[in-house]
Amino acid sequence: MHRRIVAAAIIAGLGSGAAQAETLQPETNPQIDYRGFAALTGELEGYRSERLVTLERFHELAQQPDAIILDTRSAAAFEMGHIAGAVNLPFSDFTDAKLVKVIGDKTRPILIYCNNNFSNNVRPIALKRTPLALNIPTFINLYGYGYQNIYELNDIVDITDPAVKWQGLDFSKILVRPQRAMRDPR
Repeated sequence: MHRRIVAAAIIAGLGSGAAQAETLQPETNPQIDYRGFAALTGELEGYRSERLVTLERFHELAQQPDAIILDTRSAAAFEMGHIAGAVNLPFSDFTDAKLVKVIGDKTRPILIYCNNNFSNNVRPIALKRTPLALNIPTFINLYGYGYQNIYELNDIVDITDPAVKWQGLDFSKILVRPQRAMRDPR
């Protein structure tokens, strides 16, 4: 008998949750479209996976005459260092006008990277939570703005690796290195 009462309470609770979900107010701000963003995100999953490239391929693509390496981190982080040849347009500054000014031609190859492509986890490349890595919204937004020739760095690399072609802070001087074991003073 007790189990039937518990089961009935659970079913009633589930039913009231569904009723609450049905009574939620739809978005009324015509300038915000969460469902559209979610649909675009779902649409791009396969396409994005085809556009993930190694560091070697990233640099090969960057050699194309019209290619652009786009760093969408903050201006301050960009000033502290970036991949050689990158231009900065902070993600928070994305608008049609600014993207046209920085990127121009919508068919131009765009190469993107973010903090989560580096293994060092130091400023200005401190790791983000993995589902919130800047590569993801950058890719989705660029595509949504009509830029569809996007390539995303897929590797995790050490910032001090010369193959990265990092410009800015000399990380070899600031990264923590293992210290030699101290002799026991006894």
